[in-house]
Amino acid sequence: MHDIRAIRENPAAFDAAMARRGVSDASSEILKADEARRARIQAAETAQAEQNRASKEVGAAKAKGDEAEFERLRATVAEKKAEVAAMQAEAKELDGALTDLLMSLPNLPMEDVPDGADEADNVEIHRWGEPKGFDFQPKEHYELEGVKPGMDFETAAKLSGSRFVVLSGGVARIHRALAQFMLDVHTEENGLSETWTPVLVRDEMMYGTGQLPKFGEDSYRTTNGWWLVPTAEVTLTNIVNGLTVEESYLPRRYVAHTQCFRSEAGSAGKDTAGMLRQHQFEKVEMVSVTHPEKSREELDRMTGCAQGILERLGLAYRTIVLCTGDMGFGARRTHDIEVWLPGQNLYREISSCSVCGEFQARRMNARFKPADGGKPQFLHTLNGSGLAVGRCLIAVLENGQREDGSVELPEALHPYLRGKTRLGADGVLA
Repeated sequence: MHDIRAIRENPAAFDAAMARRGVSDASSEILKADEARRARIQAAETAQAEQNRASKEVGAAKAKGDEAEFERLRATVAEKKAEVAAMQAEAKELDGALTDLLMSLPNLPMEDVPDGADEADNVEIHRWGEPKGFDFQPKEHYELEGVKPGMDFETAAKLSGSRFVVLSGGVARIHRALAQFMLDVHTEENGLSETWTPVLVRDEMMYGTGQLPKFGEDSYRTTNGWWLVPTAEVTLTNIVNGLTVEESYLPRRYVAHTQCFRSEAGSAGKDTAGMLRQHQFEKVEMVSVTHPEKSREELDRMTGCAQGILERLGLAYRTIVLCTGDMGFGARRTHDIEVWLPGQNLYREISSCSVCGEFQARRMNARFKPADGGKPQFLHTLNGSGLAVGRCLIAVLENGQREDGSVELPEALHPYLRGKTRLGADGVLA
């Protein structure tokens, strides 16, 4: 959410930043709503003062025995009381409308974010490894002979419909090993705190991280009002919801392995083959809560944590900065990491790391007390995949494939597979 004071003080700067996100004349409606709200609040305060003054005079009139003046003043008090209540109700309604306006607008991009309309304008900033060459035509993950026995889309469709999968045997074991490997690296080497959180959350939590009110159709809601989390960003970030912490509490770095649920609204016909885009999937999610002066630095640190997982697995990748037109709603700057998938002959997103500044903290009312005793300030939040487990599984299978349909597995996973080093063409680990 945005700071109304900052918009009032410099609407031109706000409009210029919003224009980079494709929103024109953003301040006009906001300032009109703010002016109406403030006028109603001022009118309520004036009426309240008149009510208070008349209340004091009622007693004096009674003491003097002036019955006519007493009745007049008592009627005035009742009239002003009703006026105050009505004006306060209107002010509350106008305040809600203003909040809705502020919540509906995307975050302001950092100055160093490239301008652009869509993914074609993203800018590559880093590349590691070379796309793997094969002396045969590489296949996509779901086409591999060794994968087919353990990746069942037909049974999943019977159980749940499209965009679901049943994993079993060696493939399921590799999937589990990847999540465990990621957690161990992030907790033991990257200094993140392992956390286990619910996957069902209240409306307020989805508002806090920006999924509501605008993007409710992208998530699933239960009949009794809970939301299934689209990512553990929702729960991990909302740990500080409503809190004012000491500066010494910062930074806080969390990591969680959870099921995630997305409706994939608007993606009909896109990535329907295989398990690249699913309604239910697993992610190892990273969230950082930082001092405002450290958040940009923390973005680079978080990006490095995600990149390090791919490097340990020997998977070629590139890192790009998303342009203003491709960036997520709550982000000020986003680094997407794309892993090489030989079956598609493309780099595909496997992690997205974003710094949100105080955007989410304002929605959550999450602050910290400066060590010097100054006024409490809003925290800064960041989130990123460390990594998407299913997509990492795809990358491991496709990059490790052999012509006979077997898969050579990364050395980093061997300890998690009880020394097994390959997935045979028969789907059995060996």
